Amino acid sequence: MTAEEQRLQADRERTAYWRRWGPYLSERQWGTVREDYSSDGSAWNHFSHDQARSRAYRWGEDGIAGISDNHQRLCFAIALWNEADPILKERLFGLSGPEGNHGEDVKECYFYLDNTPSHAYMKYLYKYPHLAFPYDQLVQENQQRGYHDPEFELLDTGVFNENRYFDVYVEYAKATDEDILIQVTVSNRGAEPKTLHLLPTLWFRNTWSWEPNSQKPCLAQREKERSTHIVEATHPTLGNRWLYCQTADALLFTENETNYDRLFGLQNPSPYVKDGIHDYIVQDQTEAVNPEQIGTKVAAHYKLTLEAQQTKTIQLRLTNNSNLVDPFNTEFADIFAQRQQEADEFYQRITPEHFSADARNIQRQAFAGLLWTKQYYHYVVEDWLQGDAAQPQPDRHAARNRDWIHLFNDDILSMPDKWEFPWFAAWDLAFHCVPLAMIDPDFAKRQLDRLTREWYMHPNGQIPAYEWHFSDVNPPVHAWGTWRVYQIEKVLYGRADTSFLERVFQKLLLNFTWWVNQKDHNGNNVFQGGFLGLDNIGIFDRSSELPTGGYLEQADGTSWMGMYCLNMLAIALELSKTNPAYEDIASKFFEHFLYIADAMNQIGESSVALWDEEDQFYYDVLHLPNNDWHRLKVRSMVGLVPLFAVEILEPSMLEQFHSFKKRFNWFIENRPHLQSNIAALETEGEQARRLLAIVSPIQRLKPILQRLLDETEFLSSYGIRSVSKYHADHPYTFHVDGQVHQVGYEPAESTSGMFGGNSNWRGPIWFPMNFLLIESLQKFHHYLGDDFKVECPTGSGQWMTLAEVSAELSRRLIRIFSPDEHHHRPVHHHNEQFRTPHWRDLLLFYEYFNGDTGAGLGANHQTGWTGLVATLIHLCADTDCSTPVNLQANQAVSPSKLELIAPTLQ
Repeated sequence: MTAEEQRLQADRERTAYWRRWGPYLSERQWGTVREDYSSDGSAWNHFSHDQARSRAYRWGEDGIAGISDNHQRLCFAIALWNEADPILKERLFGLSGPEGNHGEDVKECYFYLDNTPSHAYMKYLYKYPHLAFPYDQLVQENQQRGYHDPEFELLDTGVFNENRYFDVYVEYAKATDEDILIQVTVSNRGAEPKTLHLLPTLWFRNTWSWEPNSQKPCLAQREKERSTHIVEATHPTLGNRWLYCQTADALLFTENETNYDRLFGLQNPSPYVKDGIHDYIVQDQTEAVNPEQIGTKVAAHYKLTLEAQQTKTIQLRLTNNSNLVDPFNTEFADIFAQRQQEADEFYQRITPEHFSADARNIQRQAFAGLLWTKQYYHYVVEDWLQGDAAQPQPDRHAARNRDWIHLFNDDILSMPDKWEFPWFAAWDLAFHCVPLAMIDPDFAKRQLDRLTREWYMHPNGQIPAYEWHFSDVNPPVHAWGTWRVYQIEKVLYGRADTSFLERVFQKLLLNFTWWVNQKDHNGNNVFQGGFLGLDNIGIFDRSSELPTGGYLEQADGTSWMGMYCLNMLAIALELSKTNPAYEDIASKFFEHFLYIADAMNQIGESSVALWDEEDQFYYDVLHLPNNDWHRLKVRSMVGLVPLFAVEILEPSMLEQFHSFKKRFNWFIENRPHLQSNIAALETEGEQARRLLAIVSPIQRLKPILQRLLDETEFLSSYGIRSVSKYHADHPYTFHVDGQVHQVGYEPAESTSGMFGGNSNWRGPIWFPMNFLLIESLQKFHHYLGDDFKVECPTGSGQWMTLAEVSAELSRRLIRIFSPDEHHHRPVHHHNEQFRTPHWRDLLLFYEYFNGDTGAGLGANHQTGWTGLVATLIHLCADTDCSTPVNLQANQAVSPSKLELIAPTLQ
């Protein structure tokens, strides 16, 4: 094992706690539901960015490039001041949901450069302008823009012109699991001398203000050792820690307490408050910090004057060792070098040697983003609803999440984005776990296990969606995520953790039952899940009451349930290898799948099929109160989700499980009508495999793929669009009570105010859906073999197997991040800044991507599910998918690896 794997093993065996300290600070705690104690639920307005520097948080902490322990008792991050800003830069700035023309939007330039699963080595880059940070300009310009305009970004303000900025690199290297070396390197990229105030800050999360009679922790200066300032941190449960600060100008102490005077015009209990260090540095108020050198928040002050192009480095050390005589000796640099080398060795086993340096860089930064986006997430709904004894009683008569009083979150979780979405999102998390399982299967398994535990999952079996509305309905992908994580660990690490598989499976049985009981309107195996994470993809808000009345029968909702059945079938068969009782459960999911697959094509006596024979595509069906119905003919991802419900049965599997085989054969003989519209179970495919699929490869697969691979419809140079480009010239319209509801092709930001105007499924490219399409095509290839070929792109005259098509789609997705000969990466669109030397290798992993240009859109640090690119790079090891393909070349593309992404049941 590599040194990093040895650390992970030690953590797993609890001989050392390497994961106790990590990048667990949020990047935005303000404006969250947890901190909202308003009477009207207006979280953005109740706790604003302006208040954040002065107001103590209740449920968590935020900071820049920060770390904390796993219960966020003690926190560390950096603060900065360039002698021009109106405020001390202690947290990342961005627009609230109402302020942005496309919803909430961080307005900073920062990058996750490296990280390892044990967090033994971490590296972060923040770019800080020399000029005053343009807070007002960013707010005003975005407020003047509408849904049809792009967002106004920090780079658009010109503050980085002529390289007038500092690069601030923050690195951590652990000497032991409790001895953390910290190095901050500042480079002046400009052409003239500039001064930067650097303030590495240590503080305790405020728990004492909310918990009566709780013991308050303490930070205090200890006697200096030579030129080293020392802070002693004492906490009743964490114990003692010491922060050693190399040659600091001073230590500035205050309290992590609300400044009631500034915010509410009330007298402060103490003269030392949360924004005391800000007042000392920016306002030159020397009385704002405690001369007794004691408090619950402290910053080491470094005033650095850097010449043009000059670089300076400062060193700190946070440790459980109180007696370090020389904390910054040569060992300090040696440990950093060793941890960097060990990180390289660890990732070498994931990234093939023959890959280009840039492909390795893309994958490494994708993994870094996944690991940096871990966050301590604390939310106890019962306490939040009732309020705290030491605070005024909140008005919760109409509070959100009242039905989730059992929910008790106190964990390290993978966030979609620690600024724009600093709260777990259930279906996002399942996708995060796939690339995470490649480097840290223990953490990936813990994520999936947590969501199905009794303090997360509702007693009725529903999985919580996200904190803004836990009762929203996300696609049921947790069985898929669980099965994939299990398989990845088995293949890469040789460990088959059936205990994890069985534990989660048992809880998913409850969740599956909830879906069947709650989301099948007529009991006919056609499901109405709501918006299902696809936000504004349809003509209506699918999670709200329809303006027409009636209800929707959803092609995607039904298909997701078909996929859920097959995922549960796969897990049940795996568990049957050691416990034959699971064969009966496997048979149950096999039968349920057949009924769902049949319902997709033939619904009861009304014969309202979701499959449209004329268009050769799947659509939602709208049922009206007068018993009339309409197919909503939007060519969208909704009609492609049926492809996800596919599974391959190896002949060896059928022979292994006699009870399941008996039931399988009984259905073939006695329920032939259930096979009429799906893959014929009697027909053996490649190597005598059997196929379970909603989409019949004989009748429907080719016409769907013809649209999917058509560059005038779904196929983009950068992946599969979520809505067909056909709708650019042919928008779909539907009239209700004199109002026109319409869906057109929108390749970039949303032009609709639906869901706050900050999500768009009407044309852009989304990594999770593309990933599932690639996986499904590989499975179909397992069954159909090399003789089954389709034209790719449609009309090109180039014929490919489905394995080759999956490789081609992978290649196009990876191309989003890959540079051309002019150092242009589509993800950055045509932003010239990212072609300059100190920017060209930096990557952002956005929420989604422009369907025509590949430019990044939405949350720009949503590495979570976009981190799937790391898995695609690994799977393309045989062909190096990072190399741009000549779309006109009449040359077949070699298939990518199959064993991780599309394992068959055997």
